[in-house]
Amino acid sequence: MLRDRTDTRAALWRIAGGQRGYFTAAQALEAGYSYQAQRYHAQRGNWTAVDRGIYRFREFDVLPGGEDDHLVRWSLWSKGRAIVSHTTALSVHDLGTANPSQIHLTVPPGFRQKDGAVILHRAELAQDEIEERDGYRVTTPVRAIIECAAAQVDQDVVDSAVAEAMERGLATRRRLLHTAQRLGARAELGIERALQETQ
Repeated sequence: MLRDRTDTRAALWRIAGGQRGYFTAAQALEAGYSYQAQRYHAQRGNWTAVDRGIYRFREFDVLPGGEDDHLVRWSLWSKGRAIVSHTTALSVHDLGTANPSQIHLTVPPGFRQKDGAVILHRAELAQDEIEERDGYRVTTPVRAIIECAAAQVDQDVVDSAVAEAMERGLATRRRLLHTAQRLGARAELGIERALQETQ
């Protein structure tokens, strides 16, 4: 049975609406767009080609977007396996002075994709270390702070993130120290130094 074009567009729009206008070629195919139809829409400018197999509805390009819209693209690029982390996560949570020039993503150990625009960290994250956002996932404030300390990010960045997280009630001394223990001596040292600064 042939699908009505309006129904096809509506189905894809529903998917893309929850992903800030982004969608994959596989999602478009599932909604009813053949690969030939996908090429047509990209060539006509109805869809913006963002990356290989990733598009965005043109209408979203002119809408006021959030600062983190581009993170949805990386979630789709990783087929939903990447989690925004480290200083990029601090920036998402608006914690401290983190202003990363590159995007940090945590991926499962067996993840094989690469891209020069992102820095990949390999780890298995527990569900309670992850927050769901509109179209992507990000590490929790506590996890983001601890992984920055473990990665020996500039101590001022860790200090400012710890101070703000505690001030906003997003973290406690005990939780920070307990989580840091799980990530090792570097994380513990960075957190202990940051906690000394908050006293």
